[in-house]
Amino acid sequence: MPRFSGQRPNPLHPASAIPCALLGLALLLSAGVAWGQATEPDDIEAAGLLPSAPLAQAKSEAAASDPRSTPDTPVVTMAPHPDDSRWWISGQANIIYQGRLPFHSAYEGPNSFRNSAEYKTSLVGTLYTALRPTRSVRYNSDLILDVESTGGRGLSQALGLAGFTNLDVVRNPNLGPKPYLARYGFHQVVGLTAETVSQVPTPFSLASSVPLRRVEFRGGKMTLPDFFDVNEVGSDSHLQFMNWTVDNNGAYDYAADTRGYTVGAMAEYDDKAWSIRYGLFAMPTAANGLDMDWAFSRARAHNGEFELRHSFVAERKGTTRLLFYANRAHMGTYREAVQAYLAGIDKTPTITKHEHFSALKYGFGYNTEQEITENLRVFGRFGWNDGKTESFAYTEVEQTFLAGADYAGTRWHRPVDKIGLAFVSNAIKRDHQNYLKYGGLGFLLGDGNLNYGRENIVESYYNWHAWRGLFYALDVQHINNPGYNRDRGPAWVGSVRVHVDF
Repeated sequence: MPRFSGQRPNPLHPASAIPCALLGLALLLSAGVAWGQATEPDDIEAAGLLPSAPLAQAKSEAAASDPRSTPDTPVVTMAPHPDDSRWWISGQANIIYQGRLPFHSAYEGPNSFRNSAEYKTSLVGTLYTALRPTRSVRYNSDLILDVESTGGRGLSQALGLAGFTNLDVVRNPNLGPKPYLARYGFHQVVGLTAETVSQVPTPFSLASSVPLRRVEFRGGKMTLPDFFDVNEVGSDSHLQFMNWTVDNNGAYDYAADTRGYTVGAMAEYDDKAWSIRYGLFAMPTAANGLDMDWAFSRARAHNGEFELRHSFVAERKGTTRLLFYANRAHMGTYREAVQAYLAGIDKTPTITKHEHFSALKYGFGYNTEQEITENLRVFGRFGWNDGKTESFAYTEVEQTFLAGADYAGTRWHRPVDKIGLAFVSNAIKRDHQNYLKYGGLGFLLGDGNLNYGRENIVESYYNWHAWRGLFYALDVQHINNPGYNRDRGPAWVGSVRVHVDF
């Protein structure tokens, strides 16, 4: 799913017809669960089936080679999707209700995570469509068009946390629930061998089999976490964790507009045990902005990743990914903003007054996942970026460390259910610390002062498969030093999620 980075409007507004309709549909489906379980044979649990691969996960080779996800396995959605079809139509709705308890706060600033009790609801509804013009295996292609609608708000207007608690919220309050084109473009596969392997069809790749060695090209509008930094255990806020820096590498400031999308192209080479991919994409004109800078000579994002499918446990799956990125955009530097403040030029540190065209921000990431037993999987990430240039597109993190795991409910006869636990520790560097301490504001953070400490987050969830494509989840997050500030917190956030796949 897209990795949203902004604030959404109130879903109760009269203009929010589509989100409210989806909410009503989800509640109606919830009310029918008991009837459905009473009238449908319990064949899903008896067969030990897993839910269909989340969109961000299904593209990965690890998900495609999962023996528990074969062409003969019925998809756990409201309506099954045919294998090897020339067309695709599906949809999803995801509703997250979050609440926060009061917590200690010595002070607050304009961009603080508020210390009072609060609750908010977010909703995302997506229609996925795709067409496969030909049935050629060696040279197959896809045309992709997705429409999306969003509604709701995040706690504290989605401000005050580097690792925010809900990946679905959009920070821009001026963006209403009117449907928009989320993704559009093409996908072309060029086979380099006649030998084929099976894969799970998705809206991004409809073929059920592809050449073992191949080159894939993509172009158009997309969200980068659909293809970079994917992790089967922690990449899907609709069936797994909800925190920004658990589902994504927080130090990966990937190119995106406010809703999480960009335009560009990428190429990928896939072999039996490894893959390598590279993409060039547009950057926003301003931090967390909706408008993109189309002058690639001065603003662009380079993204590359190497993926090795190798297990450290015999007869189990394992994958390691190494990521790098380098962004050029109209960005400022924290040190220059602080120096101008200390020299009396600016009343407060203001990084937007010290932006330069073609400023460089770069970083790398490490991503690993390993199956330990049939039901237990562990995962981890490490991320780093230079920290000199302002956080621009995703979140205000310059170093991150993550470790976690999930466990399937087979032992208690709930094979589709999952329980997950993760710990993530985020950090920023000295220049960024000084900027916030002197009262500077980022697009996410700004308490007016700073007693620095790493932002440490623990998240746990239970995802319950109710019936066919209907899932419920309970989630709890504990945030120590919200916004890197020892003078505030710790904070507790609880969540209830309803997810429907059509």
